[in-house]
Amino acid sequence: MPFQPRVAILVPTPGYHERWQPAFARKAAALTAAGLIVEQRVWTDPGDLSGHDLVLPLFAWGYQRAVAAWYALLDRLETEALPVVNPVPVLRWNSDKAYLAELGSKGVAVVPTVEVGALDDAALAEAMAELATDEIVIKPAISGGADGTHRIAPGAPIPGDALGQRRLVQPLMPGILTDGEYSLFFFAGKFSHAIVKRPASGDFRVQEQFGGREAVWDASDAAQSLAAAALAAAPAPPVYARVDMVGDAAGRLHIMELELIEPSLFLHHAPDRGAAFGSAVYGAI
Repeated sequence: MPFQPRVAILVPTPGYHERWQPAFARKAAALTAAGLIVEQRVWTDPGDLSGHDLVLPLFAWGYQRAVAAWYALLDRLETEALPVVNPVPVLRWNSDKAYLAELGSKGVAVVPTVEVGALDDAALAEAMAELATDEIVIKPAISGGADGTHRIAPGAPIPGDALGQRRLVQPLMPGILTDGEYSLFFFAGKFSHAIVKRPASGDFRVQEQFGGREAVWDASDAAQSLAAAALAAAPAPPVYARVDMVGDAAGRLHIMELELIEPSLFLHHAPDRGAAFGSAVYGAI
C-alpha cells in the first residue's frame, strides 16, 4: 500500500460565525485525491501535532480577533519544528499588512497605504493629504474578512472601533466599484485560476457575507506578472497563495493584499477542481 501522509488542517473554534465547511470539503477532497489523509484540529487548541506529516492553517479563520493566540501558535509551531505549509516565517510575515510597505519599496504596485499608530482626526487628515484623496478606506493591519474595515466619506467621523487604534489608511480605489476585486491563485508557484469579486450595490466590500458575488476571470498577463512579483517578496516561496488586486482610475492594477495563511481558494472555479493544489501540498512533504 502506498504511503499516505497525515495532514492536520487547522479549523475554526466550534460555533464560529462563518460557514467554512463547504470550502473545507472542497480542499479536503483535493488533498485526499492527491493521496493525503486529512484530519481536523481546532487552531486555538490543536493538541499534539507531532504525529502529522504536515500542518495546514487553511481554516484558522478568526485569528485576527485573537492575535495573541495566533502568534503564540506560530511560536509553538516554530519551536517544535513542526512541518507547516505555508512555512511559519511566511505566515508570520503575512499576518500583518505592514508587508505592503515592503512590497512597495521593492517596486511592486500596491494600493497606496499610510500606516497610523493611533488614529484620530489630525492623523486622518494628514493621511488623506498624503494620499491626495478625500474618500478613504481604513482597516486594521491585522485583519480578515473585512473585519474593522470602513469606507469614510469626506467629513464623516472616525468609527468608534478605529478611534485611537493602529490603522492602515488607503484611498478608495475606483476599480473596486466599477470592475471589482481580482483574485489570482498560485500553487507551488504556478498560476492556477482567477476570479473577480464584485460588491453588492451600494457597498465596497466584496466578501460573500456582505452580498459580494464572484465569477471566473481570465487573468491578463499583466495581472499574473504583478502577482508573481508580489509573491517573490515573501520570506519563502508559498506553496499556496491568493493574490488580491484592484484597479485605479486608469485601470492600472495594484496589489490589495496577499492571502498566504487561510485563504478561500475557490477550487470549484479551478479548471482542475484543485488537483494542482493537492499536488503542491503533497509535494511539500
